Amino acid sequence: MRIAVMGTGGVGGYFGARLAAGGHDVAFIARGTQLDALRTKGLRVESPRGDLHLPEVAATDDPATLDPVDLVLFGVKLWDTEPAAEQIRPLLRPETAVVSFQNGVAKDEILGRILGPEHVLGGVCYIAATIAEPGLIRHSGPMQKLVFGEYGGRSTARVEAFRDACAESGVDAEISPHIERAIWEKFVFLVGLSGTTSLARTPIGPIRANDRSRAFLHDVMEEVVEVARASGVPLPGSYADDRMAFVDTVPETMTSSMHHDLERGNRLEVAWLSGDVIDRARALGVPAPANRAVADMLSVHAAGRP
Repeated sequence: MRIAVMGTGGVGGYFGARLAAGGHDVAFIARGTQLDALRTKGLRVESPRGDLHLPEVAATDDPATLDPVDLVLFGVKLWDTEPAAEQIRPLLRPETAVVSFQNGVAKDEILGRILGPEHVLGGVCYIAATIAEPGLIRHSGPMQKLVFGEYGGRSTARVEAFRDACAESGVDAEISPHIERAIWEKFVFLVGLSGTTSLARTPIGPIRANDRSRAFLHDVMEEVVEVARASGVPLPGSYADDRMAFVDTVPETMTSSMHHDLERGNRLEVAWLSGDVIDRARALGVPAPANRAVADMLSVHAAGRP
């Protein structure tokens, strides 16, 4: 496949590197020191699933300099979604797929509005990967999985081709006939994890061990479930309890990318996480006081440190 990676961060850098090492034609779209490193040193990955080094990669900051592609792997920060979507227009043919592995549920609504819903695949990724230094992606833990599919659940050649490309490249991949539900399932846990670890400035271990913070985490996730159900997404009413059971299985050191961003003084994605929950809850007439507390308190830090 011919693939463009829009946003060569932890997710785009990792999966793009695996696909390139698997023999696919991958171009990386990046900026700043990351782009400089890609051009001069290539792209490296350190991973429990095997290290790799691509000494030469196609890298640019201007998608218009590339030929059209079969698929765009879209992984910019959420606040960059609209301008980045406009930038990738020259990469699209009528059958080109754009699959976002960003956080949140608003991502595909934005892409569909700008690029047309016919180009958008739903996608969810499960990985802990960050830019350790320019040109180096560090993957923590063995999990590296992509779940994707067409909205509406139909099977298409482009989805099957991407699954096959992942298999050829050593990437765990699954086609979901219920991708909207899969996105919301991850969103429930993500909103809970990001909101509570950021507010408490601690990994998940102390939060789940304290009765009051544990109850707050449950309430945050329960509100997301109720918003999903009110939106027509068929999550079971007990899904927050299911996620709490999952919380008890993860390492106590687990935290969120938003907590990392807060500690580093970076801009936060809270407006697209708990902030999006309260916007949808307000429109649907669903109460969401716990998510309002998260969004209101983290708004102090949402723009990052000057």
